[in-house]
Amino acid sequence: MPMLYGLPNCDTCKKARNWLVRFDVAHEFVDYRANPVPPATLKSWAQQLGGWEKLINKAGTIWRNLLPQRKNPASDPEWTLLLKEYPALIRRPVVVQPDGAVSVGFTDNGFKKLFGH
Repeated sequence: MPMLYGLPNCDTCKKARNWLVRFDVAHEFVDYRANPVPPATLKSWAQQLGGWEKLINKAGTIWRNLLPQRKNPASDPEWTLLLKEYPALIRRPVVVQPDGAVSVGFTDNGFKKLFGH
């Protein structure tokens, strides 16, 4: 069963969850603020996506309000510490397929491709 990681009040997560319900795609939702994602998992997601930059939401106010020195983590532990401190920096939603494949974000066409609808 696919896992959808996000925040319950996030509009994009709500749209993604509604899409999954509309197309009758069984899934499990994980609020990653209430259930923090382990650092090793975050690192694995970043590697699959092509780097930490692909996992981070730089469009939001949290990123814009970070001190400049916090915006350039130099190592995996620095990235995971940043995401532990600011879980809302993770792009939403993160979809983890049963085979372990990871994708981020939501678009209607993207989900149609992802879930074969």
